[in-house]
Amino acid sequence: MKAIWNDTVIAESDDTVVVEGNHYFPEESVNEEYLVDSDKTTVCSWKGTANYYSIVVNGETNEDAAWYYANPKSTAKGIRGYIAFWKGVQIVR
Repeated sequence: MKAIWNDTVIAESDDTVVVEGNHYFPEESVNEEYLVDSDKTTVCSWKGTANYYSIVVNGETNEDAAWYYANPKSTAKGIRGYIAFWKGVQIVR
């Protein structure tokens, strides 16, 4: 699977985890040079608190377009160390 935004591959892995229709990519498969920490957080009742990254490619920014659970609840422990994408990031095979 690949995560693509602004014609650039942000992440690529054969080992994604699908939760609620979202592909979570292992951290090591994500090109961190495109990620910038965000102050945004959200709370999911069964996964816990999500932290966000903005994606910056070729001078363009996609605010809060990637998220992860640093300390997921036990019911979501399988996505610890994984990052998911949205807001126009294409997920393709």
